[in-house]
Amino acid sequence: MNRFKPVMFVILFGLVSACGTSETITRNSSFKTGGLTFASEDRGARLQVDMRVEGISVTVPRSLKVSEANRYLPSGDIVWRGDPRGDRHVQVGDIFEAGIAKGTSDLKGATPVLVDIEVSRFHALSEKARYTFGGVHNINFFLTVRDAQSGQVLISRRHIRADLEGFGGDEALEAEAIGQTQKVRITNHLADVIYQELTTAEGFKNPQLGVIQAMNQI
Repeated sequence: MNRFKPVMFVILFGLVSACGTSETITRNSSFKTGGLTFASEDRGARLQVDMRVEGISVTVPRSLKVSEANRYLPSGDIVWRGDPRGDRHVQVGDIFEAGIAKGTSDLKGATPVLVDIEVSRFHALSEKARYTFGGVHNINFFLTVRDAQSGQVLISRRHIRADLEGFGGDEALEAEAIGQTQKVRITNHLADVIYQELTTAEGFKNPQLGVIQAMNQI
């Protein structure tokens, strides 16, 4: 397995140099919740959240293309192998619902809110990638938070990239042996992402995961 890894990465580096992308994520100049306005310029400070999540809505648009191709980087918006073959849109939606519910369960504030999620990309690992050198779970979605009573938008719709390292080869097998399947890891990751988005000024900061991450955005 190791002798293929350098060759694969040389190929990927060449492709990235020929075709790069950039993405700008914009946030509101302030977050407002429970009568408190918090300037996003105050980086690193905690947002004193006065909310509790009473409803979660997850949308996985049918326009997102599903790929079942067993290639290192299959084209498509949804690539998922952590469940038996079936309706991948529904499976991805279930993962998001579980992750968001877990990540917001400790929010016990006075303001009831609704969390709206729209998935824009869920590109996990194909079998070929998972059982060789691994890769990146490339997860993108839109987030909006509304007051459950008034409907007022508290956190305006914004795009979030929430990538996660995807284990490969022996590392993937060892993780599965202790219950850390792709589904478990991604669910827990989404829980952490939403918690950071709702409780910190900066929100979740997408990690830098190298060449494959860049390839997934092309």
